[in-house]
Amino acid sequence: MGPDFAALRKDFPLLERKTYLNSGSYCAMAKSVEAAFDAYMEERLTVGANWDYWVMKNEAVRGHMARLLGAQADEIAITTSASAGLNALASAFDFTGPRKKIVLSDFEFPTNAQIWHAQERRGAKVVHAHRAQDGYIPLEHFEELIDEETKLVAITHVCYLNGAKLDIPGIVQLAHARGAQVLVDCYQSVGALGFDVKALDVDFAAGGMLKYLLGTAGIGFLYVRDSLIPSLIPTNSGWFAQADIGAMDITANRPSPTARRFEAGTPPVVNCYAAEAGLNYLLGVGGEAVEARILALTGQCMDRLEEIGWPAVTPRRDDRRGPTVAVPSSDADRLTKELMGRGIVTSHRGGNIRAAFHFYNNEADIDAFIAAMTDLRASLRG
Repeated sequence: MGPDFAALRKDFPLLERKTYLNSGSYCAMAKSVEAAFDAYMEERLTVGANWDYWVMKNEAVRGHMARLLGAQADEIAITTSASAGLNALASAFDFTGPRKKIVLSDFEFPTNAQIWHAQERRGAKVVHAHRAQDGYIPLEHFEELIDEETKLVAITHVCYLNGAKLDIPGIVQLAHARGAQVLVDCYQSVGALGFDVKALDVDFAAGGMLKYLLGTAGIGFLYVRDSLIPSLIPTNSGWFAQADIGAMDITANRPSPTARRFEAGTPPVVNCYAAEAGLNYLLGVGGEAVEARILALTGQCMDRLEEIGWPAVTPRRDDRRGPTVAVPSSDADRLTKELMGRGIVTSHRGGNIRAAFHFYNNEADIDAFIAAMTDLRASLRG
């Protein structure tokens, strides 16, 4: 018997007041996450500094992320953001050899693209796989770019603009066959869709806790395949990246033998409380049940949009979409505000409004969204 999603919905007080379709920007807060914030405040007021316990919280988040990703704890760095992890990783790459090319895609969130373009000053050559006429990026477009000069293919799992999911297994197989490594930005999918780093055979993965992982802002993660860690020494570093945090050695950089070498300074303590609680909750619900629930809700929403003559630009195929349904509008900003005025929380990017679903959404949320879109289609349809 699967999870009782109606009962789980009651753990998110926001859903009593709003039709919340904005988990792709920031998740709804569970009561257990709110309690974790309260626990941190209580400890600060009664104990003050409790560093040993705080480090344990950081390690608990590392362990939960490893479990969620199918990785080992030593392959996980806990960072202050996805950007921090990607910058640390980029700093460890050498672009002086024959492999200088970084392959990106037109689906990238700005952070992933900007960080790799910033490496052009260090010798990197950055190219983009472009969309086809139907708006998707097929495997063939990556095949044209990945060659013996490619060092890294750095791609998103799910596009933040249109909700499209790339063919990660196909891209990984192609890249590895040609000697390149693969980094996946899974921020827009992890926690909503299954993302097993070993099954997918990716070399690196980065994301954060504020969307589908039910946590908060100010904390992220970086996965690095264990066999690659010894050869990658970041120049972006700090005292928590050292082999012995307590050594306080100012004479040298002695990076941790684990993925902790991609961390930096003081961990995001209060955010660890929230992230641990969010991950605990998500792991308790179960990844397969969450993914099935989300695909059912997004599919139903897309079918309803077709019925009212305002179709989404998100691919309808289950294997080509994530948790976001993106709908084009002649004025996406105004549409988002109109929906907000009706108590429906969405977001917009690139001329599309985004209805981003999690397991705590239900059919009533879809009904409310479709009713509002039907009323607004004459003036705001794309």
